[in-house]
Amino acid sequence: MTTILVVVAAVALLVTAVVGYVSWRDRQRSIPDEDGTAARDAESRRHRYETQRHASQHHTLRRDEPNSM
Repeated sequence: MTTILVVVAAVALLVTAVVGYVSWRDRQRSIPDEDGTAARDAESRRHRYETQRHASQHHTLRRDEPNSM
C-alpha cells in the first residue's frame, strides 16, 4: 500500500511540475506584432464581405420590383 501511495504522489508531483513549467513558459512568450496585423486584416475582410452581402441582397430584392431601374 505504501508503494502505491509513493507512486501516486510521484506522478502527481511530476504532473504539477510539468503544468507549472508550461504555464511559466507561456507567460514568457511575447505577443508578436503580426497578431495585431492579422486581426485587423481579418476584421477588414469580414466588413468587406458583409458589405458585399448586403449589396447583393438589396439588388436581389429590387430586381423583382417594377420600375426598379
